[in-house]
Amino acid sequence: MEAAIVVGALAFGWMAIEMAFKPLLDKARAAMNKSDPDHDLDDAPAVDDSSVKSNDAAEASERKLVSYADAVAKNTVGAS
Repeated sequence: MEAAIVVGALAFGWMAIEMAFKPLLDKARAAMNKSDPDHDLDDAPAVDDSSVKSNDAAEASERKLVSYADAVAKNTVGAS
């Protein structure tokens, strides 16, 4: 009985850690997949184009377009 309680507590603790650190763990796992020399990029799962397009549109609306001249002018003003 005590062993079942310990195993249940360990499983619950593992799930809690996975949920708490999910963004960090996802980034780490993705980095490990990219660094694997045997990993074939052609074997990657297919991505739904509609989610990519909507995600790109959301990112584009958040970014402010800045010309190269404006960026250089901004950096030179702050450097003086």
